[in-house]
Amino acid sequence: MSTTPAHAAAPVPRRIIVAISGASGAVYGVRLLQALRGMLGVESHLVVSDAGWRNVQQEHGLDRAAVEALADCVHDARNVGAAIASGSFQCSGMVIAPCSMRTLAAVAHGLSDNLLTRAADVVLKERRRLVLMVRESPLHLVHLRNMVSVTEMGAIVCPPMPAFYLRPQTVDDIIDASVARVLDLLDLPHTLALRWQGQEPTSATD
Repeated sequence: MSTTPAHAAAPVPRRIIVAISGASGAVYGVRLLQALRGMLGVESHLVVSDAGWRNVQQEHGLDRAAVEALADCVHDARNVGAAIASGSFQCSGMVIAPCSMRTLAAVAHGLSDNLLTRAADVVLKERRRLVLMVRESPLHLVHLRNMVSVTEMGAIVCPPMPAFYLRPQTVDDIIDASVARVLDLLDLPHTLALRWQGQEPTSATD
């Protein structure tokens, strides 16, 4: 006979917050949403800054409705009363893809001035996984100091760097490789990119 109470709560899905801020590289956030969409037991929550929406349209040619359709739940960046603004909201992690230097600075200094930065602050205070796909080049000292600050706070700075040893054939291959690294950091299975299998030495001195 089962001993499970009839009123037992349903298992909570693995919730992942995906944020798109106003740096170049909105395609990373969109591709991450697409990857999460096909995963069983994963629930995606999307929040996009005003500048992020502008880049989605400018760089990716997608309208707002098309991107929102990729997420399970969508939150307005101006609604600081949304569920993801509370530490009681159970989630497995958050990714800011891409992460602008303005957003990085807000996270580094605890400036919860919109839902995106508030959600990131909550993820950090609850000791959950926060991944920042920072996008800027070159970097000045304040950028670097902010990266150090968020790293000391427990976040992971993960710039989207091309892995040329995988011999990408298309831009999509390069994008998928970076998104695959993020999924690894979230402990989510994927087949987006090949894994390095090692290389046999070419000589006795290698």
